[in-house]
Amino acid sequence: MPPNPGLSVSTKSLSDKLMRRTLASLSFFTMLMTIPQVLTIWLSHQAGGVSLWSWSAYLLSAVLWFWHGLQRHDRNIWLACIGWMALDVAVIVGVLVNR
Repeated sequence: MPPNPGLSVSTKSLSDKLMRRTLASLSFFTMLMTIPQVLTIWLSHQAGGVSLWSWSAYLLSAVLWFWHGLQRHDRNIWLACIGWMALDVAVIVGVLVNR
């Protein structure tokens, strides 16, 4: 007897929804965890030990992922990248201002 295609489709759909929600939640959580770094730089004017090269690489990565998400019409990708680009720019500008 062949497998029931209806069962595998609904299982995959449920799994896909769970994965998308998990990824969105993790992306939001990691952005929240980055906010203290931004606040330290901007409110305490302490940018010592923050690598401009690393954060520039993060920004480049976020821009490329944003572009990829737009091309794939995947809101989970491009929407998160907007937040990451904003945080990356905040850190980069903060490091340059507080050097």
